[in-house]
Amino acid sequence: MHIILIPGFWLTGDSWAPVTRALEDAGHTAHPLTLLGKAPGDDAAGVGLRTHIDAVAALIDTLEGDVVLVGHSGGGAVAYGAVDARPDRVSRVVYVDSGPLADGGVINDGFESSAGAVPLPDRSVFGEPELVDMTEEVWQRLADIAVPEPVGVATEKQQLGDERRYDVPAVVITSTMPEPMLRQFMADGHPYVAELARARSARIVELPTGHWPQLTKPGELAVAVVDAVTG
Repeated sequence: MHIILIPGFWLTGDSWAPVTRALEDAGHTAHPLTLLGKAPGDDAAGVGLRTHIDAVAALIDTLEGDVVLVGHSGGGAVAYGAVDARPDRVSRVVYVDSGPLADGGVINDGFESSAGAVPLPDRSVFGEPELVDMTEEVWQRLADIAVPEPVGVATEKQQLGDERRYDVPAVVITSTMPEPMLRQFMADGHPYVAELARARSARIVELPTGHWPQLTKPGELAVAVVDAVTG
């Protein structure tokens, strides 16, 4: 099975290393992505959310057999856009502390940008739930590997058009919000989970830690992703 790993803001494909190894050990073919505007020498100008969605869709078109998408944080919006673009090719989508971004939504237009990109903010910008298990050492590692995110990815509106996306099974590996809270939000029609609530199949798996489980609990995340992909 082909597993496309889409990193969140400020991260590249290398951030998936523990998950990549676990997936390959389980017999899958992993495709950890570093998307346009985030590789050394890339120009972030003109790179938007649709740029990244189109890149994932183009990769799907080159693969034969089952494809699963895994998106962390803002990468979940990219994954969902690709599900909408290729609903007949994606057999499952996995959201790591993330979820499907609805039509017309933006990932986050509140970050400060410079020269067409959003640098990693100071840790004081993030809430306490996001920083669980985030020691000074782990935060420094995040800061060391972080790359600026193209501002268009953060601010461009999601564009969806194929309701077959609701037929693609979803798994949410939630780290900063317990399952009962997510389920209650879904029942109440909260906009954050409106698209997740419309999915024909949505499984939620708790992995309690901060917003970057690939750094704070990499082994546990690897196990959870392998299970989500095959389960």
